[in-house]
Amino acid sequence: MKVGFIGLGNVGGKLAGTLIRNNIPTFVHDIKQSAARQLIKQGGVWLDSPASIAFNSDIIITCLPSPQASASVIEGKKGILTAASREKIWIEMSTTESSEVERLATQFLKEGMFSADCPVSGGCHRAETGNISIFAGCERSVFERIKPILCILGKKVLHTGPLGSASTLKVMTNFLATTHLVACCEAFTAMKAANLDMSTTFEAIKISSGNSFVHETESQVILNGSRNINFTLDLVLKDISLFQEIASKNNLPLEISPLLNKIVQNAIYELGPRANSPSIISILEKHTGLKILAPGFPAEIKDIETESTGYEVVPMPSKEKR
Repeated sequence: MKVGFIGLGNVGGKLAGTLIRNNIPTFVHDIKQSAARQLIKQGGVWLDSPASIAFNSDIIITCLPSPQASASVIEGKKGILTAASREKIWIEMSTTESSEVERLATQFLKEGMFSADCPVSGGCHRAETGNISIFAGCERSVFERIKPILCILGKKVLHTGPLGSASTLKVMTNFLATTHLVACCEAFTAMKAANLDMSTTFEAIKISSGNSFVHETESQVILNGSRNINFTLDLVLKDISLFQEIASKNNLPLEISPLLNKIVQNAIYELGPRANSPSIISILEKHTGLKILAPGFPAEIKDIETESTGYEVVPMPSKEKR
């Protein structure tokens, strides 16, 4: 099975590298050919347009920074749709709106193509090693066809239901991750003000009910001072804005979500849209005069888990009426 991969950024480039490393014939494309340089050295094949990717591939994966970018790659001049053909499958691995996935999938279906939204979660370090988690929204028959590829790209694969369901769940998880990040920043600042040791604070959170995946990863680069997690504030705002849209559409009186959007908007105003998300701590440092640092923590997070073939995570049977 030949795979075409479009979008070779912080996450996409690592996912494409996992396919190549596991000897999957992989065609690659990005708006910048330089982004594919290392992948080409590793065995990936560069093609000049999304249409060429679609023509030569059985599965076409897009992993792009915004819904607008995906729409352009699919519907634009020399886009994927111009080379769509029966039985091929489009996989959207970007974090996007479920309605947009459904809209584009309808166009593919007219050409006999199938679609799945398969966003990933777990950080760039796990995307690099094939240990990231993947949500998959699609018909079960489509899931069975793409499952072997998903189990190479990631370790834990969850079939979430119909097309669009994975994208909805993904923006929810990113809302939670951003909430955890902001809470960790405030927790460290409060403990520093109370003259607590930062390394001790880190361990106290880690072994307690206050722990989270975000703490175990992003708190380390906060304390190191690099604040480098390969995920920028503009992408954070995009994701939590999508979550707030879900809440607003359903008339939900949420309190944390609107506040979180304001916090991230303020961070972008002060730090710029391309600042890494853990840099939010620097705003608290600026206003308090405190330095939230500790020796011995890494400048970037590496996945030390051994790469292995992924598997499907099966939810507990539900008695809910749908």
